[in-house]
Amino acid sequence: MSSLKIILKDRRYLSIAFVFSTLNVLLGTWAIYIPTIKMRLQISEVQLGIAIFCFALGTFTVLFLAHKIIDQFGVGKCSFWGLIAHSIAFIFPFIAPSYPALCISLFLVGLTGGFTDISINTLVSELEKRDKVYIMSSAHGFFSLGGIVGGGIGSVMIGIINNSVVHIIIVACMLIIINALFAKNYLSIENTKSVSSSKFSLSLFRPLLIIGIIGFVVMGGEGAIVDWSALYLEQICDAKDGLVGLGYTLFSIFMTIGRFLGDGISGKYGSTKIMIGGSLIAISSYGLILSGNLPISLAGFALIGVGFSVIVPELFRMGGNVEGVSSSQGISFIAGIGYVGFLTGPVIMGGVAGLAGLKASFIVLLIFAIISFLLSLLLERKQ
Repeated sequence: MSSLKIILKDRRYLSIAFVFSTLNVLLGTWAIYIPTIKMRLQISEVQLGIAIFCFALGTFTVLFLAHKIIDQFGVGKCSFWGLIAHSIAFIFPFIAPSYPALCISLFLVGLTGGFTDISINTLVSELEKRDKVYIMSSAHGFFSLGGIVGGGIGSVMIGIINNSVVHIIIVACMLIIINALFAKNYLSIENTKSVSSSKFSLSLFRPLLIIGIIGFVVMGGEGAIVDWSALYLEQICDAKDGLVGLGYTLFSIFMTIGRFLGDGISGKYGSTKIMIGGSLIAISSYGLILSGNLPISLAGFALIGVGFSVIVPELFRMGGNVEGVSSSQGISFIAGIGYVGFLTGPVIMGGVAGLAGLKASFIVLLIFAIISFLLSLLLERKQ
């Protein structure tokens, strides 16, 4: 828990952690209004899936641009102004007058969100190297905490405000004001440029490729659980209405706890070992989920939150420390591929569920966890 104490005691680290929370508060607010927006625009599930793909496309597009912009203007400025742009962009899906407008607005949300995600992870990577601290996992814990706040408090606010546009404007304005007050603590921080060629040679690309694939399958599984856990509990485990959301709640809570504890474990055992352990926990968790028994499946969702919690922060930590590659370049690759996995994972699951059933789609997620385990072993052997 020492990394959490470091963040809470240092205003600079706390300001950066709040950026992580802000990203997921916005995403959580969007998630609870998806049915409302779908109904308002009278679009089908397929059309909604295409719109969400536009979100992923925006994120993927910025993958090729982010590190150059960050190197040019500085990681502190990019983290702040990216977040401001993202907060404003998130208003547009709520006011989109038509389906094409929704797709365009979600592309902008993905673009600004992906850029901010890359910037803020680069910023943490830089500070870890300069200050000799381990705070990446706890910073991601604040991201998880933001999702709980966005979804939990947002659900309460729905009944009070009863207007999605007013709701998102209030949330965006509050987050912009708070982040503007905090920004002075990190705005001037510059990132370290790579001393080697800026070109992406194949020898430098290989280790990033393995890390990127792990990021895709792990974050793909995370995104799938966000969107499909309730339906799984309802259809496979016969959960009642009051319990269908408990799987994701337990997943989120235990992921948050795991991330607040992860830095200390990583500092003791190293990134690859903690990724191997996290993957093994995820594999065991899917075994519990696939049992189809409600209490056992709920335990599986909680346990998989622990397994996933320690993997993603380590991917960013490793991506920011590849020799010969600037931290912004390495993290932009990992963040881009991982975030695309987070958004397309539910789509892949939906396709499998339509062809072979919902339980089969969770078997695919089990295979994803096995891939993560095998590739983590490969990284460990290469060290």
